[in-house]
Amino acid sequence: MIERFYLKDYLSFKEAELNLACGLVVFTGPSGSGKSILMNSILSSLGASSCEASLCESSVTWELDAQEIGIENDEINVFKHIRKEKSRYFINNQSVSKKSMLDLNSNYLRHLSLKDFSDFENENLISILDNRIQNKSYDIQTLKNEYKETFLEYKAVKSELKKIDEEEKRIVELKEFASFEIKKIEDIAPKISEDTQLSEIKKELSKKEKVLENISLANTIFENEHHVFNALDSLDLNSSFFDDAMNELRNIFDNAQERFSALDDIDIEEVLNRIEELSGLKRRYGSIEEALAYKEQKKIELAEYENIEIKKGDLVKQNAMLDKKVKKMAQNLTDLRHVELKSFNDDLNKYLKELYLREAEVAMNEIEYSLYGKDEIALKLNNTELQKVSTGEFNRLRLAVLALKSEFMNKNGGVLMLDEIDANLSGEESMSVAKVLRELSKHFQIFVISHQPQLTSMGNQHFLVHKNGNDSFVSELNFENRVDEIARIISGDSISTEAKNFAKELLEASKCV
Repeated sequence: MIERFYLKDYLSFKEAELNLACGLVVFTGPSGSGKSILMNSILSSLGASSCEASLCESSVTWELDAQEIGIENDEINVFKHIRKEKSRYFINNQSVSKKSMLDLNSNYLRHLSLKDFSDFENENLISILDNRIQNKSYDIQTLKNEYKETFLEYKAVKSELKKIDEEEKRIVELKEFASFEIKKIEDIAPKISEDTQLSEIKKELSKKEKVLENISLANTIFENEHHVFNALDSLDLNSSFFDDAMNELRNIFDNAQERFSALDDIDIEEVLNRIEELSGLKRRYGSIEEALAYKEQKKIELAEYENIEIKKGDLVKQNAMLDKKVKKMAQNLTDLRHVELKSFNDDLNKYLKELYLREAEVAMNEIEYSLYGKDEIALKLNNTELQKVSTGEFNRLRLAVLALKSEFMNKNGGVLMLDEIDANLSGEESMSVAKVLRELSKHFQIFVISHQPQLTSMGNQHFLVHKNGNDSFVSELNFENRVDEIARIISGDSISTEAKNFAKELLEASKCV
């Protein structure tokens, strides 16, 4: 529920603070006093509408699952909409997007002012029907869970079969392509790091002639080696350092000549051609390692193509088994639902009668198998499609469906927000709507704007929205204040004794509902 709401600087409201109770919360007041402005600001604080208020803030007891956006659930979660130059939204003082806020509220907040068909979607109606079965006669939930698990497996197998069927049409082409790719790489037979080694050989070959020529010229140094020894000896210097240097130099030249001699049998053209082959592989696959990995992948694919008939045969058998299982369980669900459908229809029409609406026709049609079986519940109001009924009738029909749903609720259903649900209704009709809302308020916190005494008297909490000059104010009413306000609704500004007496009667009677 929403425990507290705070508003600052929005049109005619400078400031308003509401401490809210559970149950049916009614807002009344003269036309133009700001009731719709207040309702819109509450919605705006939760991301369900937009307004120009400096601050809209709601403190809620909803349990939030917001770990993916990094918000921890608190005992009381605070939602804010702040507007300065632009709108900003916060949950527990952490900035969030309007969409994220609305997504988090979607399980708790319902605004019944527009023609929202979500209450009449098949999933919702099937859920209501199944909950009735679960609570009255049979553990349908276990059957639904088993069916759902089997159906998902059935869909996966069917999808795999479809993929195989599509592959079969081009299996010859795929096999030829895989074989071609494998042969192309195997014909070259690359080895890891071979390209690096060949590049080194190419580099050595390219400089072999020049290096050997330079070594040949440099060897003349050894012809004058003895002169250096003589000079050092005449200087009484130890010549061992020179001897070591010359030996090192001989070793370097000998190793170089030996290395280049080993290249004598290598054909430079063959090396260049091999490098070009490997470069072609690298251009196509990225590297020799990737080319070899690609070859192995193609071998696996080729093996799969060659075994596809065996795999398909197994899948066909599995598909047939699952198809039979799905159909059997779906039929079991259908049979259970057909048994309950009449009671569902009767109870729905009981609420519709209380709401002074025409009878509804509920039918169950067969559709394609889905997660919920093969059943679709279709609803018409006195043979009229829902898209064609008036807004007033549509919203009262939604109340009837919600009432039906709430019969087996074991937890709070969240918040319902209604805009003048009893507008243009007679006194009897307004009272019928009020009684249904009072029943619903056992499971929902309901905010409603009303201009009728019947619905107003049924409120668990009553707020008066009024103006003083150009400013709007909102205040919670006690019993005596409520008598005066309901009497004003009945007789206008000139409150009569009869109107006050009738207002008291309504309030006293509401205590017994």
